Amino acid sequence: MDGKLIDRIRGARRIAALTGAGISTASGIPDYRGPEGVWTRTPSAVNAFTLENFLADAGVRREFWRTYAGHAAWRAEPNAAHRALAELDRTGVAVRVLTQNVDGLHQRAGLAARKVLELHGTMHTTRCTGCAADFPTAEILAAGDDDPSCPRCGGILQLDIVLFGQRLDGAVLGQARTIAAASELFLAIGSSLQVEPAASLCTIAVGAGATLVVVNRDPTPYDDDADFVLRDDIETVVPELCAAVNR
Repeated sequence: MDGKLIDRIRGARRIAALTGAGISTASGIPDYRGPEGVWTRTPSAVNAFTLENFLADAGVRREFWRTYAGHAAWRAEPNAAHRALAELDRTGVAVRVLTQNVDGLHQRAGLAARKVLELHGTMHTTRCTGCAADFPTAEILAAGDDDPSCPRCGGILQLDIVLFGQRLDGAVLGQARTIAAASELFLAIGSSLQVEPAASLCTIAVGAGATLVVVNRDPTPYDDDADFVLRDDIETVVPELCAAVNR
């Protein structure tokens, strides 16, 4: 690892990590926009992730639920990158993860739930678009309905994730912005940084004086703003970065 990078991040005590789909691919969860991504291989699949289509078309909802019934995330385990961030937090460094992922792997790696902000929600709970009741997704899937409805009011059920056409939770986004502005080191890991407003957290961190390190296989719109851009394997480089902080 570059000596200038090590010198720059050594001793950082407030670290924010914006994580995207790329951090979970080593756990067997496909990303969306990469060469083998879900939307790259099946461009029409994006239709099921659009709120208007989801609410209006039962066929779209059935495709959506089929996708998640067999989703790799149910079987996935945290990988070395997830574990490294959790282990760094355990050393006394203040680590906060701002994740675009809905798989829950950061928490399973050992980070306390309060230290993980799920910007785009979670696949582990399901809510009613009518009465807003929440249910464990595992229970909904176990019922076997291909277009499940709310057990309480009969309304349309949706995974507790943010679809295209929906706004991020304002309180969660506000907290994420506060964390980005307070960070000394901001890591953007495995994110294409194409989805706003999450990607703009990089700008907030840089504006507040943080060191920005982008770790991603492909170029991102924020590479020019970064102090360091790493194209290395995420499962290898993230543990190295975490170790460098405590050198």
